[in-house]
Amino acid sequence: MEVRDSNGTLLSEGDSVHVIKDLKVKGTSVTLKRGTLVKNIHLTDDPDLIECRVEAVKGLVLRTEFLKKA
Repeated sequence: MEVRDSNGTLLSEGDSVHVIKDLKVKGTSVTLKRGTLVKNIHLTDDPDLIECRVEAVKGLVLRTEFLKKA
């Protein structure tokens, strides 16, 4: 299974990515700003989703269409 970011770059387990759009996190008051660095991503069974930890939010799932490989 291939997981690709918004530019089509191949992502792998443990990569770092940048957020390319401001994203509101449901259930919290946190907003991920554009350019936020997300380290050590974890790939899921769905090629459109990744798991990560950002700031105080653990177990966050992000769509790959809003990410760019760092």
